[in-house]
Amino acid sequence: MAKAIVFLAEGFEEIEAITPIDYLRRAGVEVTTVAIPVGGKADALVTGSHKIPVKADATLDEWISSCAELPDAVVAPGGMPGAANIGACELALDFIKKMFAQKKLVSAICAAPVVVLAKTGVLAGKNYTCYPGMKQFEDYCGGKEKADQLTAGAKLVPDAPFVVDQNLITGRGPGAAEQFAMALVEYLCGAETAAKIKAGSVQR
Repeated sequence: MAKAIVFLAEGFEEIEAITPIDYLRRAGVEVTTVAIPVGGKADALVTGSHKIPVKADATLDEWISSCAELPDAVVAPGGMPGAANIGACELALDFIKKMFAQKKLVSAICAAPVVVLAKTGVLAGKNYTCYPGMKQFEDYCGGKEKADQLTAGAKLVPDAPFVVDQNLITGRGPGAAEQFAMALVEYLCGAETAAKIKAGSVQR
């Protein structure tokens, strides 16, 4: 059984987190929701950007201390300040780097590709998409010179609902959450499982 974790940080975009959780669990993936600490404080009850509280399965510290091996995938939802809160957590960023280095699936949607992933270096040389207007890497990477190093060769695909580039999947925004989630399902579980879920959930 494939395993995935979904980061939840205060101010996350609810539809971008819950949709992947739902579809991945329908596909049989073991999904763990993980609360990101904010300002040094970790709380399993995390409130989204539209004031919907969600209780995570574990805090990031708890999850890392208890897990014996890396999962197959990590998902970073967008939303603000949710994406910024993930991007401010060095433990989360280090985890993403480790996942990517070991060829595990790294995924992010909306603001998170720019606000989170750009800081880790995983966008370098990759095709990606993100929320329209989220293009200023230097705003989140500590200046232009560092941003240029971390994102060298990254290519924005502006109108795609999602982009798959090897073990990186990025999504455009809330309206693309279903397509993004289904791309994760197909990557982890195969096209046949994805087709069954698409039909069973009466997708467009």
